[in-house]
Amino acid sequence: MFPADVESLARQVIEAASLRGLMLATAESCTGGLVTGALTAVPGSSTAVERGFVTYSNAAKSDLLGVSADLIARDGAVSESVARAMATGALDRSAAQVSVAVTGVAGPGGGSPDKPVGLVHFAAAGPAGVIHVERRFGDTGREAVRLASVRVALELLLDRIGA
Repeated sequence: MFPADVESLARQVIEAASLRGLMLATAESCTGGLVTGALTAVPGSSTAVERGFVTYSNAAKSDLLGVSADLIARDGAVSESVARAMATGALDRSAAQVSVAVTGVAGPGGGSPDKPVGLVHFAAAGPAGVIHVERRFGDTGREAVRLASVRVALELLLDRIGA
């Protein structure tokens, strides 16, 4: 279902989290659950995956993750501040110790000069704190942007797990 490199990364995340006794949560917008899907494709993933939030709409980001509607209105859903709020909200509203959040413009439409197609913001939270990464994948096609985003999200989980 996923390319071999994504499967390998997901396996590394599950093994590292399980080894450390950590549970994971995801907060996904433009990836629509693909990060959680990659993680749960790994046999034994129930030892590490606590839950996944698919918060595609702004209302879902607020309702499910506690992201301030004012923050979304001020900075936009595709922003560092919202990605960070999504990651911390996923921890606050789950029993996980490590989370990752993804929000971006996968395309083909929906971009703007300030937030072009292919712009994705990521945040990951864990015992070592919250980190943010911005990637500009370009207008490479919806599936390419989403798959590239899954890779980055899994790498960020590894970072916050301490693997």
